[in-house]
Amino acid sequence: MKPGKLLAAALSALMILPLAAGCAGKADGLTILGKKSDLEKTYMVRVFDLYEKATGEKLRVEAVEDGEFEKEAAARFAKGEGPDILLHFHNADLDRFDAEADFLPLNDQPWVSDLTDSARAYCEDADGNLLGLPFWENSVSGCYYNKTILDSLGLDPASTQAEFDMLCEALAGIGKTPVCWPADGCSWMPQFALDPVFADDPATLEALNAGTIDYADIPAVTDMVTWIAGAARSGWFGDDYLKTGWEDISPALSSGEAVMAFIWDTWFYTDFTPGKYTVDDFALMPVFMGTVSEGTYEGGNLNMMMVNKQGGRVDEALAFLAFCAAPENYNAAFDGIATVNCFQGQTTNIQSPMVTAAQGSVAARQRVSTASSRVRGYSAEDTLSALNALLRGKTDIPACVSALDRARKAAIEEGKG
Repeated sequence: MKPGKLLAAALSALMILPLAAGCAGKADGLTILGKKSDLEKTYMVRVFDLYEKATGEKLRVEAVEDGEFEKEAAARFAKGEGPDILLHFHNADLDRFDAEADFLPLNDQPWVSDLTDSARAYCEDADGNLLGLPFWENSVSGCYYNKTILDSLGLDPASTQAEFDMLCEALAGIGKTPVCWPADGCSWMPQFALDPVFADDPATLEALNAGTIDYADIPAVTDMVTWIAGAARSGWFGDDYLKTGWEDISPALSSGEAVMAFIWDTWFYTDFTPGKYTVDDFALMPVFMGTVSEGTYEGGNLNMMMVNKQGGRVDEALAFLAFCAAPENYNAAFDGIATVNCFQGQTTNIQSPMVTAAQGSVAARQRVSTASSRVRGYSAEDTLSALNALLRGKTDIPACVSALDRARKAAIEEGKG
């Protein structure tokens, strides 16, 4: 799963809710804490129900309103009142916790060998410790393009940055919006460009996190900012990109108003509404945003089930994870769900034809999600804010890069990264 849509307004105060009557459980049941929207996913409800029916045990599933989740979860652990299992993405917000003190490394669990390489890599810390069981939609992010439109115009998808720039120029020249760039609240796009910068060069990542270099010392970061600014100036994002938000992506793509978007495959099965064009009209190529010549794909952002090592039910929590990681159970939970495999034994999920058709390219150019999970202090929202100031003409490229550095360092100082 990726950073996803941002709500137009902050969500209201904390609510702790049972997901269903069967999940309310007894007060002394195994406690699972997560975001309300995450815990309502079909496959999560399915696996909770399967566990309760198979074991006769009741789960205490506590759902926190999304906007309050990070603060509430961190506060609980700080007070020594953490749940037995925490659902969390491997992103900058995980630094709100003392991962070494709070969570049990899972390297030696019997199900580890069944994880796909990309799923395991996403869930590992810098020392190679497995932080949690990935139990989530495993999407592939890239540049999804309308192949029907390109074919009708005699244009080919790109395989290099230079080809992509020429494609955008050609589309803009005939009045098409090349790329739907939802600058009004959608903040995931830049991390696709930054992933290869750090995934391909661990020494640069280590130096940045150690504070010995800044973004300003990494040419590729400036290259990304320069490309985004140039694309906007050239009309490659259209005229209304600063007013385009999450709800506008589907109409832009289904109508053919925009030809491409930097997004992920599962979006087409969860949020895309067909219009003049349907999902069958789209195909996949890499993201090109000025940082790597041959482009990149981002592997899935995965919600992890993490075991509280200070909790009183560690063995029970590990047994629950083993249940979720059993092939018969995860296949029942993900039956019909559009996702790339997290487990080698997954057989009931749907594989997107867009991804399978581009399988060779994806295998060669995919990076594990790195910017949002490994860069200290990285905030998608801060990155969006700095870029939007640039796109509104309030600053220039060097000042934008400096703003990215300031925001990252401030997050680290505040203990958020």
